Amino acid sequence: MFEEEDVENDREVRRAEEFIPGTDEEQPHKQRRERKPRRVPPPAPDLPPADLARRYGKGLKSLRLRAAFTFILFLPALYLSVSVFPYPDVLTPQLRVLALAGIQVVAMLLGIDVLLRGLLGPLRLEFGMDTVLAFASAATLADALTMYQLDPRAGQMPYCAAIVLGICLLLRGTCQKRRGLRLACKTAVAASSPYLVTLDEGKWNGWDTYVKWSGEPAGFGRQMQAADGAQRIFRRICPLLLIASVLLSVVASVGRGAPERLLWCLSATLTASASLSGALCFGQPWLALSQRLSKSGAAIAGWDGVTATGGSGILLTDPDLFPPGCVALNGIKIFGDFPAEKVVADTATLIRESGCGLDKLFHDLLRAQGAIYRRVSNFYTYEGGLTGVIRNEQVLVGSADFMRLMEIALPPGLRVKNAVFCAIDGELAGIFALNYTLHGTVDPALTSLIRNRVTPVMATRDFNLTPAMLQQRFKLPVDRMEYPPAERRTELSDEDQLHSDILTAVLCREGIGPYSEAVVGAARLRRAVRTSAVLASLGAVVGVVLAFYLTFMGAYASLSAANLLVFLIMWLVPTPLISGMVNKY
Repeated sequence: MFEEEDVENDREVRRAEEFIPGTDEEQPHKQRRERKPRRVPPPAPDLPPADLARRYGKGLKSLRLRAAFTFILFLPALYLSVSVFPYPDVLTPQLRVLALAGIQVVAMLLGIDVLLRGLLGPLRLEFGMDTVLAFASAATLADALTMYQLDPRAGQMPYCAAIVLGICLLLRGTCQKRRGLRLACKTAVAASSPYLVTLDEGKWNGWDTYVKWSGEPAGFGRQMQAADGAQRIFRRICPLLLIASVLLSVVASVGRGAPERLLWCLSATLTASASLSGALCFGQPWLALSQRLSKSGAAIAGWDGVTATGGSGILLTDPDLFPPGCVALNGIKIFGDFPAEKVVADTATLIRESGCGLDKLFHDLLRAQGAIYRRVSNFYTYEGGLTGVIRNEQVLVGSADFMRLMEIALPPGLRVKNAVFCAIDGELAGIFALNYTLHGTVDPALTSLIRNRVTPVMATRDFNLTPAMLQQRFKLPVDRMEYPPAERRTELSDEDQLHSDILTAVLCREGIGPYSEAVVGAARLRRAVRTSAVLASLGAVVGVVLAFYLTFMGAYASLSAANLLVFLIMWLVPTPLISGMVNKY
């Protein structure tokens, strides 16, 4: 009586919905906020990673020893600065001051290279916490040598102990950074044909997406020599700290009619602004992450690679989910009068044409059968299968659902779950049973990516790797993953597509393990370094303000060497805590 509704849902559409796996379509995304253009890598020479590894390895033992000796010097300096233990009668306050000055001179000689780098940095407009520490060392030494002539300060000690500890941590942080750089460079040259990871803008659904591809690591050496994230933050704050320290010191001394306090005020404000964690903000987490990634076969491409970690998607291909050796042939069955050599050759030809992860498996089978690849025309990729014309015969290769969709009669009672079916001219020709084994790193890698808000995007070409198969067989969280249509997956996994010029990482091993560890580790390193550097800068600003107030009020006891040292150590504590969480994932 009434016209039937939903006439478009005819038999063919319903069959397609039943057999074709569901895919995720790209949604029209809102106009994103304009992002600042990425920083162009500095024009440093793009040296080979092997040469850089040798360069960073020179003098590492010396740095370690000098850092250890400086820490040993800090112990007597601490004893002389804090009045906790009794002093012998011969150790008068004047002698303690001279001893502290002598200890600081020795420490400055041990760290002469890092201090000179800090002093010469302003000539290149490169300020850092090492620059502040170098000026604080000079002011503190001058104050220690002249305090009893200019401003005795009722027996208070100069801030030499804080300076010695600062030099020790500067040497240690420099050593850790160079060790991490050396380890990353050695890892990058471990493979002759490495994989590169880049963050390509708007690759899928408008997201910046990580992509792994094969190529030469051009730009890796240049990026490794670029300034790290902490240095880039300190370059903005340290000039202001130096200017503020000088001006406020003049106000607190000359402005109060006490010019003899100028060196003390300079020593106090500069030392208070010289964060002890300046060199550790990057060096400590960088070394810890480099050591972990080196074991996995991955290397972060310097800080420029770390800054390129704002993506929300990561492309996963067949070898990422099932590396070579994780898919095995479980049996072959030939139907009809088709020769085995013909069925194997036709199937292997379409598999190779598709660029599927099963290519090596069928290539080995092709050689074992004594067959050869054949010419194919009219090749197309569909959801669940492949089609092509070989020697004027229509060849279909795909899953069981694809065969049913194409109305190929299958044996009754067929229970093969994962297999490659081949049909020639509408007749079933062969079944290749496969056994998929999930590598132990896949599940934790996917969990780590999703937990860190990086959405896996399946750019697979193996028609058996559908969300239903991965969820039912391996219990993977496919509801948190994206599965583009077949044409889009082929486009996303194309080897000839364009990529970003900035490398995120270099990988030396197959599989999703090194891939995910590099992506997640780089993002965690970026957050840790920036947080530590901001806290260090905040502590330096607070130190300058407090030092100015106390020097302005002439509060010698409140601004003692022991109190200032405790203040600096308290602001040092967050950096090791934050750094220790970088490789805990």
